[in-house]
Amino acid sequence: MQLVIYFLMILTYTHADYPALKALLSEKGLRAVSQRLSVQIQSKLKSTEIPEVRGGVDIKIGTVHYVLSDMWVVKCSMPDPSLVFEEGTGVSVEVSQLTLAINGNWATQFGIIHDGGSFDLAVYNIHIYTLLQLADDAGRLSITTVQCSANVGDVNIHFHGGASIFFKPFVSGFSEKISDTIHEKICPAIQKAIIGLETTLQEIPVNIPVGQYISLSIPLTSSPAVTEQSFELDIKGEFYSRSSPSEPPFSASVFEVPYAENYMLSVAASEFLVNSAAYAFLSSGALQINITDGMIPKSFPIHLNTSQFGAFVPQLRTLYPNMEMQVLLYASETPLFSFSSGVIDIHVPAAAKFSAVKPDGTLVPLFRLDVDGSFSASARIDQNLTGAFQLKNLTLTLGSSEIGDFKTDTLEQMAVMAVKMFVLPKINAALKAGFPLPTLKGFRLINSQLLIKNGFVAIFTDVQDSLTGL
Repeated sequence: MQLVIYFLMILTYTHADYPALKALLSEKGLRAVSQRLSVQIQSKLKSTEIPEVRGGVDIKIGTVHYVLSDMWVVKCSMPDPSLVFEEGTGVSVEVSQLTLAINGNWATQFGIIHDGGSFDLAVYNIHIYTLLQLADDAGRLSITTVQCSANVGDVNIHFHGGASIFFKPFVSGFSEKISDTIHEKICPAIQKAIIGLETTLQEIPVNIPVGQYISLSIPLTSSPAVTEQSFELDIKGEFYSRSSPSEPPFSASVFEVPYAENYMLSVAASEFLVNSAAYAFLSSGALQINITDGMIPKSFPIHLNTSQFGAFVPQLRTLYPNMEMQVLLYASETPLFSFSSGVIDIHVPAAAKFSAVKPDGTLVPLFRLDVDGSFSASARIDQNLTGAFQLKNLTLTLGSSEIGDFKTDTLEQMAVMAVKMFVLPKINAALKAGFPLPTLKGFRLINSQLLIKNGFVAIFTDVQDSLTGL
């Protein structure tokens, strides 16, 4: 049962009316959960000590009081549980033909007579049906038991040791008592487990720090949408600055995740999620860098000093001869990403403040160049997530100047050269090597496909247990 909830969890108000992050579990995914649940149930049962059972059997001349203790499941068998999406409600879980073999110790008291020994217990054809309701509780996934029923088939018990032969005529009485006890405990035990899982779900944070500067807000925006073939979560998916959280000047748009029956899990994010991250970084003051001459590749033809920059800005050689220069490069507005069929476009408005560096380290403001850059990117999933960037356009204009006007055409050409020759090759080399797909607490994503559509990007994937391969 915990594995079911785990899959629901990994699938888990925007500034706008629409979620920016969606997750969808398909029927194939639910079948995979069923297979893993069978393995987990059997493993859990084999490692579980069963609470002792006390009772009494009327043997006409009195009551034999008994205690069955030190009980362990030594063998269990069952087909895969049946998990079915229940439209508008949640998931039904049906376990049938569960058979248990249990070893333990017995002790009896009949008047002043005490006896004891061991026993073998076989329980056949246990059938359990549970209907789980999935809902939204203050932005968190909630799970409750709507219905539970249980039936126990046959119970066979064999006593060993002591005067166990004395009790053979009363085995049917013992068996009936044990069957009734097991039947009475199944649904309360399931309910207790569900309450525990519900508590865990409610403790999941809906605001997750992502590095030093930003956090991700992931409460549900609505109750889970359950159909006959899928389970979908709509999630806020908005990044905020940790130091100065505020809403961005844009909002999320509606989008729908295509149903992919050949994949277990689908996760999709709209442009809003990525753009809110850019806005959060901008609000945190993280989108800026001081560039010194030591950071410029030696092979680049132009370096940060007034002697070489004087070729483009003649005033520098006269006003500030033979001085080092420094550049503060920063995003002047939020960089914006847009998704279209197969392509990601990025618009980057920036500015570069140039200063001369005096011998004592004091900065003398010189001029500001306004930068307007646009890039395109592609992405795909092989074994890793890979991609590539291309420069579409880069323009420089003089925003302000402390040393008078000058033309920026040649500087623009040099900037384009720097981006193409030094910046993009380094970025694309890293993107070509790619980044491993995330692992999820012992599970890994396999057979993954990336789809870029108008307004959103989606990953369709299967999930595999890293240990069992299921």
